[in-house]
Amino acid sequence: MSESLNTERLTADTNGICRAAELLKAGKLVAFGTETVYGLGALASSDTAVARIFAAKGRPRFNPLISHLADAESAFAQADLHGRTKDIAYALAEKFWPGPLTMVLPRAPNSTVSDLAAAGLNTLALRVPRGKTALALLREVGAPIAAPSANISGTVSPSDASHVLRSLDGRIDAILDSGPCSVGVESTVLDLTRDTPVLLRPGGVTLEELTALCGPIHHPDDFAEALPSSPGRLASHYAPSLPVRLDAYDVRPNEALLAFGPPLPSAGLTWNLSETGNLEEAAARLFSGLRFLDAEGTKRGLTCIAAQPIPRQGLGLAIRDRLKRAAEPRPLSQNPG
Repeated sequence: MSESLNTERLTADTNGICRAAELLKAGKLVAFGTETVYGLGALASSDTAVARIFAAKGRPRFNPLISHLADAESAFAQADLHGRTKDIAYALAEKFWPGPLTMVLPRAPNSTVSDLAAAGLNTLALRVPRGKTALALLREVGAPIAAPSANISGTVSPSDASHVLRSLDGRIDAILDSGPCSVGVESTVLDLTRDTPVLLRPGGVTLEELTALCGPIHHPDDFAEALPSSPGRLASHYAPSLPVRLDAYDVRPNEALLAFGPPLPSAGLTWNLSETGNLEEAAARLFSGLRFLDAEGTKRGLTCIAAQPIPRQGLGLAIRDRLKRAAEPRPLSQNPG
């Protein structure tokens, strides 16, 4: 985080849940327990709030985050479901929600989940967690809450409030203490965007349980190419149709500019991630900027996006990682975005 915070300790009663919901709706970070592990929650519709998750965790990549909702109806309102995918999703929800199963589904055009939470993809990771406190909090907020595990990136996931505080005290706004988690391992992640479902991460729901309901299920290693909906597995996640030139110290006549800090002169089109050089602001504006420069630059006949250098520190590492992925060569058949 850019500044040290006073982390509030909230008890899992009506007052604590209402206070946690109030903080979340104001764009703050609140850790809360589910049946799997403690999640670090932020309002999924706010790029700025989601950027604070990555800053607090020291997360080096903008991977897709799981959005948590209070019930299946609310979750599926964020997705674009048809045919067999819809049938399987509803059957899975009937059996395993609330519970430790995350479904990766096509993103609805009117979804309120932000680009940053979705990592710029056309898919969403959605879950209805089990647990009285978590569900009461989600109902009180009334909106999707993005919540990866509440720990510094790369460390062991927390199954107790004390684990969260050991890692994130002073870096988040509050923790809602609902006691130890009953499962203690992350949710199973199942991708339903392909003809055959794909197990992206084993977890609280077993492969055997899923197969009994869905039929055959693939593993990511069954595919020669990486999977766009699987966090960190694809070299080029969201990528604009225009090529991206990294660490640009000049702007060529055919280029749009993705600026950071004082912009380079003479660009045909500019989007500034942060005029003041604030990395949290830059992270929140990254995907919007790429989409704007891609669409508007193409209309104006520009053929490239030049990205000014981003610092190799803090959230700058995650921004640089995503820009590098956007700049990766892609197969012609891959549909970006």
